[in-house]
Amino acid sequence: PLTSDFSLPFCGRGYIEEKVLDFAKQNPGVVVYVTPQKCRSPTVVAEYLNGAVREEIIADKTVDEITQLVQKLANQSGLEIIRIRKPFHTDNPSIQGQWHPFTNKPTALPLQSLRRLEQQPNKV
Repeated sequence: PLTSDFSLPFCGRGYIEEKVLDFAKQNPGVVVYVTPQKCRSPTVVAEYLNGAVREEIIADKTVDEITQLVQKLANQSGLEIIRIRKPFHTDNPSIQGQWHPFTNKPTALPLQSLRRLEQQPNKV
């Protein structure tokens, strides 16, 4: 028999009964399989298109914790989480500041062109 108290050890079942349909409707690009298996800890298995597989045990988690875990797994790409570092290093950083497209352009150039447009007679 199914229990109605989802704070007990059957929270995985509570998530399946209450939240999995909402998750599937909100995430049409995610396939959800429910596979009951006897004598195993309840787990969520995420298989990604790049072949990576992540398994998370949900035995002691509440329905809200399972919801957050499944959403996190759905938002990930399956790649290992690594720290992204700058590809360069210098001991003497530039004192001029970062380069941008207007670094070496004269600043008065746009004002001069606007003045020319204002001085031309309007042709109607």
